[in-house]
Amino acid sequence: MLYSPEEKIKILYVDDEENNLQAFKATFRRDFQIFLALSASEGREILKTEDVHLIITDQRMPEETGVDFLASIIPINPDPIRILLTGYTDIQAVIDAINKGQVYHYLTKPWEEDYMRTVIHNAYEVYMLRRENRQLTSELMEVNGQLEFVLRQNLLS
Repeated sequence: MLYSPEEKIKILYVDDEENNLQAFKATFRRDFQIFLALSASEGREILKTEDVHLIITDQRMPEETGVDFLASIIPINPDPIRILLTGYTDIQAVIDAINKGQVYHYLTKPWEEDYMRTVIHNAYEVYMLRRENRQLTSELMEVNGQLEFVLRQNLLS
């Protein structure tokens, strides 16, 4: 794995059903740091103060769909890996999830614990690889700028 045991994977789980939130937390609280939200607006509030690695959201919520919530946070929080969870097989939701919400994985309820755990670990690995890629790209651009400067200096001399 790419993460250290000291750093727990931070997950925001958004669902309008309290029992789903509590079941998720009870199942995974020892392995992950869990943040719970009963609505998309609560989820956005948590994202203002917490740097989460993954966001898992229910698709069908009364005020805002999971896809709309995920799409709305991309400009502000593009980094967390997004997972959509639904109790319904809705092909349009799947299409929207991929196109609008940039969803990494689509799961149906009820979720199976071992499979959910695997999806979470795989999603976190993608998160860490993207973060490392951004860092390496930044370093490469810095070195490239320094090389261009040296080249210009050599051409002027």
